[in-house]
Amino acid sequence: MKNRKLVEAAWKAYRKRDYPTAESQLRRSIELDERDGIAHNNLANLLRVAGRFHEATEHYRLALEQHPDSAEIRNNLAGALEASGKYDLAEAEYRAAVRLSPEFAVARFNLGLLLLAAGNYTEGWSYYEARTSVFREFGSPSFPKWTGEDLRGKSILLLTEQGYGDTIQFLRYVALLRQRGAAFVTVACQPALAPVARTTGNIDEVITDPHALRVHDYWTPLLSLPYRFATTVDSIPAKVPYLGVFGNRLDAWRPRLPVDVLRVGLVWKGNPLHDNDLHRSVGHFADLLPLWSVPGIGFVSLQVDQAEAETEGREKLQPILRLGREIRDFGDTAAIVAQLNLVICVDTAVAHLAGALGIACWLMLPARGVDWRWHRYGNTSPWYPEGMYLFRQDSRGWAGVIDDVRNALADVVSQRHA
Repeated sequence: MKNRKLVEAAWKAYRKRDYPTAESQLRRSIELDERDGIAHNNLANLLRVAGRFHEATEHYRLALEQHPDSAEIRNNLAGALEASGKYDLAEAEYRAAVRLSPEFAVARFNLGLLLLAAGNYTEGWSYYEARTSVFREFGSPSFPKWTGEDLRGKSILLLTEQGYGDTIQFLRYVALLRQRGAAFVTVACQPALAPVARTTGNIDEVITDPHALRVHDYWTPLLSLPYRFATTVDSIPAKVPYLGVFGNRLDAWRPRLPVDVLRVGLVWKGNPLHDNDLHRSVGHFADLLPLWSVPGIGFVSLQVDQAEAETEGREKLQPILRLGREIRDFGDTAAIVAQLNLVICVDTAVAHLAGALGIACWLMLPARGVDWRWHRYGNTSPWYPEGMYLFRQDSRGWAGVIDDVRNALADVVSQRHA
């Protein structure tokens, strides 16, 4: 009884983000009963959030000694192993979780992400389909879901999901639907994305209001198209550009941009609500200071949220054209990016936008929690083979990445002058 009270107290402390108290309560519970598998699992969850993956792994294994048939604990253990870079062991535990509970969507989804990150698309896409029970921005229409049927003369509705970058990355598949004979293609997306979605040349209708959805012959989540088209790393439809910019947008932004310099757009922070934002965003605009040691560059801020305020007071050290507060949607961002020489950014939607427009992009990636689409290794991406270069964190952290980017910038400027 006392153990349960300690576990409950730990949970309350955890919800308040009082992690030291939560850990203390759980350890006290384990001292009273070393065979308390629930306490071991909860402590492991806490340790994993704190980045203490080795300790977390040990406690998950102790939990499994008491609950060997728990798919949830095996899925948790797999997550800790994956975060530790023990990918083969993580895969084995994810598969064990799926065997124990075939309908356990979270484990299937996590296994899919792991396989995709390894480049195993053949198997990965099928497990990735488990995400459809998690992401339901536009719900599930009452008419048939497309599972590969003949599309000749048919209409199809594409539902977007997750982040802006996901939509931008997978809009390339609309062209493949046209090749299959789709007569009418509708995309339902967030209002901010509508202007760029309309530039594909393959979409008949863009809807931004879920209440405006109407009956089509079929519907499908946009991110299910790679699965339906059996996409492998070698068959990614990677021809760019597949998005464009309307002329009036280009004309509106052209006079604002710097002249007679290398135009470089910057985005140093992603969505603060993203679960890996702590690692994938640069700490502060000031951390980019080394880039200003390279002459002949006109930096342009594409940061659209409050992070652009970090530039204030640093005008002398880091002069930058601040455009973020004036950007209304991705149509504006696209019009600016299309007129730049280079975009340097963290893992956020602007990277996908630059790639889709065929503009050179240097993507700065964290050491922890790298998204599946950038794979685990390498400096290039099969999704954007032309112009995308990946700078990955090593033991030097962001300082090392920024130093590498500065050196690469210096090389570009030197070649430009030569």
